[in-house]
Amino acid sequence: MSHQPLDGRVAIVTGGSRGIGAAIAAALAEDGAAVVVSGRDAARLERVVAELTDLGRAAHGVVADAASREDCDRLVEATKQRFSRVDILVNNAGITRDELLIRMKDEDWDRVMEVNLRGAFLMTRAVTKAMVRQKTGGRIINITSTAGAMGNAGQANYSAAKAGLIGLTKAAARELAHWSILVNAVAPGLIETDMTAALPAKAREALLAQLPLKRIGTAREVAEMVRFLAGDGAAYITGQVFHVNGGLYM
Repeated sequence: MSHQPLDGRVAIVTGGSRGIGAAIAAALAEDGAAVVVSGRDAARLERVVAELTDLGRAAHGVVADAASREDCDRLVEATKQRFSRVDILVNNAGITRDELLIRMKDEDWDRVMEVNLRGAFLMTRAVTKAMVRQKTGGRIINITSTAGAMGNAGQANYSAAKAGLIGLTKAAARELAHWSILVNAVAPGLIETDMTAALPAKAREALLAQLPLKRIGTAREVAEMVRFLAGDGAAYITGQVFHVNGGLYM
């Protein structure tokens, strides 16, 4: 097998059992990384691991809740035990609990914050300890959202969590540069996933009308940006937010 850009590197992708997370895991595996995917659905994780193994890459699945400190610590430990190191973390795990602000329940606010923002903090803290000990630097890539930059009606919780993730990215980038750990964010816009597939036709048309490129993006197009940020070509980039949104937000 010819040399690949990420040969010898180990990546963790949270929320890696479907959609954007699965596409990111595949892209990193294609570039030679061993990939550990996490999520809450064991059957879906098994399918993704089988697909990655078919690419000829080492892969492992760990059932974990991104909002649980114990699960995050266990995920990093499982990765180190299996592959002896961790070089790349992609904080992709996220949920939505949409409702108008005036009707939003406390628990819907709290759960979205726990998974989308607290989960990224917990994983970043856990993985940073491992990366600092390795003394070989690392990459942390947070999957935020266009909603975190421009807001989205009916998604006050999601928009706030994703905006918080941008702040976390910038603060972590400043702190971790000392150890050559680069921290960046990728902000997808309207992407073809299970979530967008469930949108009513009228809602899709209304969203498409706002898009200069007049089409919904693919999970693979988001994964390509993550692939770049994980590689050697991005060695002088940290604390940045890269929008993959077809011009929805400029």
